[in-house]
Amino acid sequence: MWRLKTDYLVIGAGAVSLAFVDTLLAESQSTFVIVDRHHMPGGHWNDAYPFVRLHQPSATYGVASRELGKGRIDSTGSNKGFYELATGQEVLAYFEQLMLEQFLPSGRVRYFPMCDYQGDGRFRSLLGGASYEVDVAKKIVDGTFFKTSAPSTHQRKFAVDASLACIAPNDLPRLAGGYRRFTILGAGKTAMDACVWLLDNGADPETIQWAMPRDSWLINRATTQHSPGFFDTAVGGVAAQMEACAAASTVDDLFERMEAAGVMLRIDPVRTPKMFHYATISQGEVDQLRRICNVIREGRVSRIDGNGLEMENGARIAASLETLYVDCTASAVDFRSGTRPVFDGDRITIQTLFSPLVTLSASITGYVEAHYEDAAQKNRLCEPNILADTPAQWMRSFAGNLQRQHEWSRDPALNDWIAANRLSPFGRNVDRSVLENPEKVAVLQRIQASVKPALANLQRLIGEAA
Repeated sequence: MWRLKTDYLVIGAGAVSLAFVDTLLAESQSTFVIVDRHHMPGGHWNDAYPFVRLHQPSATYGVASRELGKGRIDSTGSNKGFYELATGQEVLAYFEQLMLEQFLPSGRVRYFPMCDYQGDGRFRSLLGGASYEVDVAKKIVDGTFFKTSAPSTHQRKFAVDASLACIAPNDLPRLAGGYRRFTILGAGKTAMDACVWLLDNGADPETIQWAMPRDSWLINRATTQHSPGFFDTAVGGVAAQMEACAAASTVDDLFERMEAAGVMLRIDPVRTPKMFHYATISQGEVDQLRRICNVIREGRVSRIDGNGLEMENGARIAASLETLYVDCTASAVDFRSGTRPVFDGDRITIQTLFSPLVTLSASITGYVEAHYEDAAQKNRLCEPNILADTPAQWMRSFAGNLQRQHEWSRDPALNDWIAANRLSPFGRNVDRSVLENPEKVAVLQRIQASVKPALANLQRLIGEAA
């Protein structure tokens, strides 16, 4: 058995682990051992389908010290007019370069890919079988709390006859040309991506069947842009969101108000969505998805056989024997996992502090670990927030975000550091020219005026929804 010594043993080399290490590297002289099962850093991005892209602009993702993307605004496609969205391959290359060009050359990071962490500071190579025991001077850091699942690795929850083709979206570009009919299974962003990919590549919408268990509210990507040129949609969107939270009488009323303000989108304008997973999308993508008319809303699939789909509610949906089924039912995270203290003795569990910005949350956690000693104070500054599964849970999540911002604002050093962090959306859309424009200052004043009423009304609505 090999014996190692380090300050921090980090389990997982996904985005949150790397964002945490990146900040703590900059803010301390600590050493790190990073252990991961994949052959490259980047976590679930190693398992992603080839046409995946970030939901949000590239510049808002990754680690604090290194820009992702080139700051380009797309001139074609459904993202036209908005900042670029990194592809899965670009994200993987970014994390690989981070490891090879920054982390390892620092002399303070040792990286062990293709290794399985076994607990109690021990891990084993998946290839050679070598075993390691780590003497951890400070803390073990769990970067796997989200249990992120990719379509290519998740366990399917329905049966499929062996004679039929049911694939993960990873195989869609390779196999789609051999079929003329497609059934997409799932309601989340992966299913939307698969539908848009088919349509963008020439599939007739009449040949696409979409089994969608729940309709979803979607974040309008126009509100996520990150420069003063997008002040009206981004900062104006925050103002509209706050005012909707302050005025809404019910959960549905709240989302309809946000939709009317251009903050939220939905695919079918006459159906009330029951799901919210932070999927971020452009109006152009929504327009594409609305071309698909054959949408099955009978709940989840329990079996696929030669006659088509058998649903959990007993309904039968006919499908051609020559259909290619695309399984997009993997859940990105375990929404039932709840939360736990981030700082617990000699263990740090990285979680979302400001939902859904997981890498910013991890970066803040790294900063707090470096600069604060008292565990109670650390946990007060890093109180976990939930990732929403439903519109009602979004209210809890958004209220949690407002409470975190208030807590951070009471600590000037931390507040200034967060504002300067490149992963932070706070202040990116505001520069001196904005502050000299009375109309834009009025938008900022709308936000300030509505924060307390918004939080109070959200707490009322949350209580009624409980």
